[in-house]
Amino acid sequence: MADQTHKSRSQIEADLAATRARLSRSLEDLVDQVHPTRVKERQVATIKTLAQGEFQNVKDQIKTRTGEWRMDRIAMIGGSVVGAVVLVVVLRSIVRRGKVKGELVR
Repeated sequence: MADQTHKSRSQIEADLAATRARLSRSLEDLVDQVHPTRVKERQVATIKTLAQGEFQNVKDQIKTRTGEWRMDRIAMIGGSVVGAVVLVVVLRSIVRRGKVKGELVR
């Protein structure tokens, strides 16, 4: 059977005060955790951490651990950029040529 101890009035009041204090702290922590400003701050911190990690990843791709440039990777990136620009220019000229021919036919 449960141990039944008799507490004095002051002990019961002290227990209640302690319980109120714990409840108050828990409620304050909960409000702080779900407050929109705190949620925003946590999300911004997460995004900053992600961006810094991705920046470091890109930096590691084009520089060696000693800080030297990886020319093969830079040349590959440059070639890709030039190829993309050429593709856009060619597609724009084809579209423009099609529009001009379409206008002349009407």
